[in-house]
Amino acid sequence: MWTNHRRNATPFPCGLVDNRFTNRREFLRKAGSGFASVALLDLLDRQNLLANTRTHHAATAKSVIWLFMEGGPSAMDTFDPKPALNRHHGQKPPASIDVFFGNPGPLMKSPFTFKQHGKSGTWICDHMPHIARHADDLALIKSCHAESPAHGPAMYQMNTGMVRTGFPSAGAWIQYGLAASNQELPGFVVLQNSRGSKGGANNWGAGFLPSEFQGTPFRAQGTPLLHLNRPEDLNREQQRRMLDLARRWNRAHATKHPGESDLLGRIHSFELAFRMQSSALETVDLASEPEPIRARYGLDKDHTRAFGEKCLLARRLIERGVRFVQVYCDDEWDSHSNLEEQHAQRMAETDQPVGALLSDLKQRGLLDQTLVIWGGEFGRMPVSEKALGRDHNPHGFLVWMAGGGIRGGTSYGELDEIGWRSATNPVSVNDLHATILHALGLNHERLTYRHNGREFRLTDVAGEPVHAIFA
Repeated sequence: MWTNHRRNATPFPCGLVDNRFTNRREFLRKAGSGFASVALLDLLDRQNLLANTRTHHAATAKSVIWLFMEGGPSAMDTFDPKPALNRHHGQKPPASIDVFFGNPGPLMKSPFTFKQHGKSGTWICDHMPHIARHADDLALIKSCHAESPAHGPAMYQMNTGMVRTGFPSAGAWIQYGLAASNQELPGFVVLQNSRGSKGGANNWGAGFLPSEFQGTPFRAQGTPLLHLNRPEDLNREQQRRMLDLARRWNRAHATKHPGESDLLGRIHSFELAFRMQSSALETVDLASEPEPIRARYGLDKDHTRAFGEKCLLARRLIERGVRFVQVYCDDEWDSHSNLEEQHAQRMAETDQPVGALLSDLKQRGLLDQTLVIWGGEFGRMPVSEKALGRDHNPHGFLVWMAGGGIRGGTSYGELDEIGWRSATNPVSVNDLHATILHALGLNHERLTYRHNGREFRLTDVAGEPVHAIFA
């Protein structure tokens, strides 16, 4: 029995109920060989018989919107003020502090002011008034830690669980484990950093999973994918006949190479692109949104428009059944020289769109079933760099989650008094991944894939869900 396959995909058993067939080659061997097996898969694919959303346990969320604050936002300057930094400002740091670029400066207090918000009394920087209105929706995980102080490896780890390339991203694992609920859109969509993310497409790649599970980058404006539209001299019926011919050729080739997942992924991508030609264009048509909604997301202002468009598009995507949307900010939080100016700019660009997204999801009844994640690949040091900046800090940083069964108005774990290292209830990147899978009803220890003779998981390094933040 196959379980938890992505809709419109060839079957990939995930071990949710029966893990007898652990990869495509094994299934093809069990099902038979040659053209008949590939044709059978294609028939099942077309008749939508492979979709199955059975989970290991009751899910608290159906979809994920991951707001990726690339560059490393500072916990003590956003959601976790440290009074000890005010008291010890300008003093020599502990000798044990190690910084990425060397020569740490003195301890540096936050240049920002904070207030408590909501019934929970959550401390939030005054530069984020829109997010502050949702203080009682947020669960702050204050004791996160990672392995690498370099952006590229840290990005890989936050996305795939590993600091090196070649491993599937969290979105790809979720695609592998769960069926998409919309056949005309990808199940995993990436709204990229327009300047290019550190590490590039490996951050949303499929690794050793079949390639069709990788993220699909969308543009927030215009045609979501380049070359998606048909040439003017080709009608839909003609295009369908061309695709059917290509399908027959590809299937014939696949009989000679039954383990080539890239080929089967290519067949899938052709079909998905064909179906997307109308639905994707409709989805990205933000002009169809009422003007008050557009203004709420900040589309009427230069500094909030770019991220606001991505947040609004993320809502439209999950509203239409996309399972996993990752939203990257365009300008990074990497504040080495002037943290006050750079972090203030990033907060000004993202605060209103994020607050609008949370409000919009709540008003539409979508927040309860959508897990929203906010955070970067690491945090920043409590000491100064170049007098007014902060260096990279993988030893302690903050991520918050909201919606999707999360118990809002709570916090979990603590950094030490100056915000350098996780001090209580440390949460690794693998723990974060296990938490995301748990919300979607997936047991991180049972969602596996056999590769090179062994079973792999997203949380291949030990991880545990942070159960305390669930309602």
